[in-house]
Amino acid sequence: MNLFPKQKNKKAGGGKKDAPSGWQFLSNLLSTLIFFALIIMLYSFVVKERKQTPEISISELAQSIVEGSVTGVVVEAEKLTAAFTDGSEKTSRKETESSLSETLTNYGVTPAQMHAVSIEVKSPGGIGFFLLNALPFIIPIVFVLLFFWMISRQVKGAGMQAFTFGQSKARIIDPADKSQRVTFKDVAGAKEAKEELVEIVDFLKNPKKFLDIGARIPKGVLLMGAPGTGKTLLARAVAGEAGVPFFSISGSEFVEMFVGVGASRVRDLFQLAKKAAPAIIFIDEIDAVGRSRGVGLGGGNDEREQTLNQILVEMDGFEPAEKVIVIAATNRPDVLDPALLRPGRFDRRVVIDIPDINDREEILKIHADKKPFAEDVNLRIIAERTPGFSGADLYSLMNEGAILAARESRKKVSQFDLIRSIEKVMLGPERKSHLLSKKEKEITAYHEAGHALAASLLPYADPVHKITIISRGRAAGYTLKLPFEDKKMQSKKEFLDDIAVSLGGYAAERMIFGDLTTGPSNDLQVSTALARDMVTKYGMSEKMGPVALEEPGGKAIFGKGVGEHEYSEKVSAEIDAEVARIMSEALGKAEQILRAHRGALDAIAKELVAVETIEHEAFEKILLANGIMPKKREEFLNLDPQTT
Repeated sequence: MNLFPKQKNKKAGGGKKDAPSGWQFLSNLLSTLIFFALIIMLYSFVVKERKQTPEISISELAQSIVEGSVTGVVVEAEKLTAAFTDGSEKTSRKETESSLSETLTNYGVTPAQMHAVSIEVKSPGGIGFFLLNALPFIIPIVFVLLFFWMISRQVKGAGMQAFTFGQSKARIIDPADKSQRVTFKDVAGAKEAKEELVEIVDFLKNPKKFLDIGARIPKGVLLMGAPGTGKTLLARAVAGEAGVPFFSISGSEFVEMFVGVGASRVRDLFQLAKKAAPAIIFIDEIDAVGRSRGVGLGGGNDEREQTLNQILVEMDGFEPAEKVIVIAATNRPDVLDPALLRPGRFDRRVVIDIPDINDREEILKIHADKKPFAEDVNLRIIAERTPGFSGADLYSLMNEGAILAARESRKKVSQFDLIRSIEKVMLGPERKSHLLSKKEKEITAYHEAGHALAASLLPYADPVHKITIISRGRAAGYTLKLPFEDKKMQSKKEFLDDIAVSLGGYAAERMIFGDLTTGPSNDLQVSTALARDMVTKYGMSEKMGPVALEEPGGKAIFGKGVGEHEYSEKVSAEIDAEVARIMSEALGKAEQILRAHRGALDAIAKELVAVETIEHEAFEKILLANGIMPKKREEFLNLDPQTT
């Protein structure tokens, strides 16, 4: 039985979304006023038409009859309409109690003169006469009744909204809607995640196979991964593969300012899903309501905790034959309540990683659909130059490439458009209006040359692919470093070389100009944070030893206030001293490299001032001209980062 005929994306709370009550009231009031104005205009037009006939006094009418200029008189109650010999008509009025002959006799008209005039008497009556006389009284009454009807309707609507306030606001995707159906073919990469979810699809298609053997499919699946890795897309793909209704809602949509509303919406959502079973409920950003309880945030009556309790109860209330599976997504699994993660609830956890180079190429091919490409486009090269990009970043990259081609009135997207889009996604658009003075341009050139030279000579730093002093985003210039291959782990030596590379610009400014600018501020923030993580999180300090002093979420230990730590002030001072030591040694290493290769530093800076951008091939030529061998892939990959 199809519960969702011909619907695409509909609220589960009951159809079309109602307009805000305030706007609805104004709309009804405006409609009433317009209706009333039209009636007034119509009445005024009728009255105006009737008043176009000139009116004379009864004495003037009698005088005209005596003079013989009146051919006929039509009598309608007290109203008299006289036709004159010249073809005109005039109206007059007589007393209601007296007849026309009596009135004219009183004004000196003889019977012979009356016989010369045709007199016609019409009886007043008919719907037109009634409306014409009653309309001035009926219109105000109708207006008042209409106004009260509108007010009562508004009050009734508000009452109905109060009854539907606790209904679920989930969006439903009908499995029969081909335009919104997503399958595993539309999701590139995430091979392990798709393999885990295939069992869910099989259960939704053939639940009897599992139930007959006594197996119970997991009630809840938790998708964990960085933002933009495709958690929502995978959940939709499961529903699309299984051909079942997909109820989608955000965790924040459960929580309202009124206590109990979130729990009511949870109940309503699960009731809808059970009626449509087999079905999938997808809760995005479940950490909005699923954070650990009992940490003193909101107390026991907190609306968020009540909503979480209701979710736990509903998942426990499932029967094996209900065939409703809950899929949740979060990028903060560390803050979720343990009750959510216990067996019987979200007992299957699927980790979705950042795509590797092969996955990135497949994702680019999917997003390249319906985009006309030039012959020089090589998606493998784009995949190589985008390490660390998520699926959402790659979609943005392809879209920006198409926008750049359309902006320049070209019919096909070229490789150059995609290369430029990488930098736009990473750093932001070019700021062509941000012109540097001659002195600032020279300082920026030496700053970026310091980064590039340090990266080229430090053995564990990534190779340089591009250097530019063209402002992009908030950066006056930048040095693009890309690894030869994707990395899952980083060593202490790699971290130390990265810090030295970050301080290369700082060292170059101080060495060449004997002064410092605000340019290295971001470099100092990034390198200092990395040095602190080495000491407090990764155990990479000989002095502090293999101790994790801070959690991955930051300085605030969970359950403590911001800025509070589990270590003493003495340990805090030792951490600061160790971070300062790492930074000082890295700066010394960078300065030593720049002094030893001053000629190469000057050559890179002068070339940057002249052309503003140096690509990988041109940069390697400068290094070779100054006796520096560029890094080779084989030599770099044969380094042993684990040796100390």
